[in-house]
Amino acid sequence: MDDTMIRMLQLGQQGFTCSQIIMMLALELRGEENPALVRAMGGLAYGCGSGRGSCGVLTGGCCVLALYAGKGSTDEAPSDRFDLMLQELNDWFGEHTGCSADDMSCDAIVGEAGPQASRQQCGSILQDTYGKVLEILTANGIDPFGG
Repeated sequence: MDDTMIRMLQLGQQGFTCSQIIMMLALELRGEENPALVRAMGGLAYGCGSGRGSCGVLTGGCCVLALYAGKGSTDEAPSDRFDLMLQELNDWFGEHTGCSADDMSCDAIVGEAGPQASRQQCGSILQDTYGKVLEILTANGIDPFGG
């Protein structure tokens, strides 16, 4: 078990959800804290709370890409590669989880066992997706340690 997985487990034991954990890891890499953003990320967890919405790991990963490459103020522009990065993550995630592009919901990935069961099953998906997000950022010339 590597340091990233240990940190994910620690955050999970503290009650944070998949979407919050992936963002917290990115913020920690940047040396930042943003409790309001972390709190807001909780709305994406377990398919936006129903299990039927898009997986919180995927949507959280997309939010991390946006943290680095999206538009954040009136004097910023998103990276010209931002849409391609999002598409790459979506394509990879579908292949990685065996889900179709039409249904990348929590229920499609882990069944309808509920949020507690999904938390137990999603650790490796979370770890792999976080690694893929960092890979996508790096491949597109973005330093995940600096932003």
